[in-house]
Amino acid sequence: MLLLFFSFFFFSCSHHHYMEAGNDTGISDFLLLGLSEDPELQPLIFGLFLSMYLTTVVGNLVIILAVSSDSHLHTPMYYFLANLSFVDICFTSTTIPKMLWNIQTQNKVITYAGCITQMYFFIIFAGWDDFLLAVMAYDRFVAICHPLHYMVIMNPQFCGLLVLISWILSVLNSTLQSFIVLWLSFCTEVEIPHFFCELNQMIQLACSDTFSNNMVMYFAAMLLAGGPLSGIIYSYSKIVSSIRRISSGKGKYKAFSTCTSHLSVVSLFFCTSLGVYLSSAVTQNSHTSAVASVMYTVVTPMLNPFIYSLRNRDIKRALKRITGIPVM
Repeated sequence: MLLLFFSFFFFSCSHHHYMEAGNDTGISDFLLLGLSEDPELQPLIFGLFLSMYLTTVVGNLVIILAVSSDSHLHTPMYYFLANLSFVDICFTSTTIPKMLWNIQTQNKVITYAGCITQMYFFIIFAGWDDFLLAVMAYDRFVAICHPLHYMVIMNPQFCGLLVLISWILSVLNSTLQSFIVLWLSFCTEVEIPHFFCELNQMIQLACSDTFSNNMVMYFAAMLLAGGPLSGIIYSYSKIVSSIRRISSGKGKYKAFSTCTSHLSVVSLFFCTSLGVYLSSAVTQNSHTSAVASVMYTVVTPMLNPFIYSLRNRDIKRALKRITGIPVM
């Protein structure tokens, strides 16, 4: 219901302002320039991104199927993993299908309403991904530092509440960011040097004053990236100190092995996303930023299922049971 309410409210306002913007500034379409304007590279880019997108969708669907069908995986850790896989599918689906369609039709146009809508959902799923990684770090913290109270603390109601709060905060942030962009005026011919409508690019292309947009964007970035990242760092500092107190080497390895997959995903997501925004702030090279953003928008969601399944016996066992194929 919350999703329907926010989506309806946003789209009605977006459509209303779209009509106004079309009358005031003459803007009805944007051009997505993509990763390269070289015609010879288009088939290669299409094939590469189609294969990565299909791998992402299939890989994450398999994780969701494995978690939902195996009773041994009905634990908080795998509940959050299934949610992360769902978000990763949605995250890539906001950008890649449109990019593939543009390459296939040789048409770079995206409507004003389409661009705002794409940006709105991209921010939602990026934020939700961010929060879920922090929630998963907290889950590992409770499991290792408070093992006797783990099932009491991480009860199904609390786990559901954590996912719901993550979703609500992501929707609120995206709604705020998108509404502020709706009030910007754009020049008559607007080319976006990217493969999707990215918030920072939209603000840079506006003809009107963008001071308030930049302030809100940077404040939200600090709050929504800094908050979960601080929580992850705190959780792992406690986990490391707790593991160091374990006397046996085997016990230390067993405790830390439950964190390695999550730590790999966190490192990949935050290092690539922060790298993109810091490099774009320093170099101001839009094309370089677009290529670099492929890492956290496409590559990371694609690699997540492999990272979680390669070193996880429970996932391997569930996959073997579903497919009947021996998993190495």
